[in-house]
Amino acid sequence: MNNQPPVLQAHGLSKTFHDGKLNVSVLNNIDLEIRHGEKIAIIGTSGSGKSTLLHLLGGLDLPTTGEVRIQGEQMSKLSDKARGVLRNKAVGMVYQFHHLLPEFTALENVALPRLIQGANVGEAIQQAEALLGKVGLAQRVEHKPSELSGGERQRAAIARALVNHPAVVLADEPTGNLDTQTANNVWQQMLKLNSELGTTLVVVTHDQQLARQMDKIYVLENGSLTVQ
Repeated sequence: MNNQPPVLQAHGLSKTFHDGKLNVSVLNNIDLEIRHGEKIAIIGTSGSGKSTLLHLLGGLDLPTTGEVRIQGEQMSKLSDKARGVLRNKAVGMVYQFHHLLPEFTALENVALPRLIQGANVGEAIQQAEALLGKVGLAQRVEHKPSELSGGERQRAAIARALVNHPAVVLADEPTGNLDTQTANNVWQQMLKLNSELGTTLVVVTHDQQLARQMDKIYVLENGSLTVQ
């Protein structure tokens, strides 16, 4: 797509879970290279290992064998602290469930990653307000998650994932808990923001219609990843 180095790389990626005497192999020798600005969908049946793959790509878990590099940094070679710092700086995560902190307002939830990164409070609040405005929540910034609808909570979660201007956003069934119309509205806002900010986007989804709006579709089946 371009001549820039990959934002995200996986090489020989495998993951095996141990359950008593059983070894359950979920991912087998996966290679993947994603460049700046690309929009990638990963599809597969329930239980195929899509969420496991996304957690490995985001450095939330470590592979049994193989490696993941984010902006050239090999995640397994970093300390837990350094891995967390890189994740907060370079990776935005969006889940099927919003994971907003219930005691914080939408504004505080979105500002939090900026504060963790060391931004001053005024800057963090300003950037959080701007992103909440972009996702249509300008009038809801002081509301707590319990006071927001499902679609509003998910839009706040998307704003939170983007507030640090990460190199890549990893989204795990980001509209899976929403009705069709709300899901489509949230998804279109996510694509618009991704385009405006030039962020790489990797989405795990069951939704073929959503997947077809991406640049490339990968299928995860029997532990292997292939291009559709």
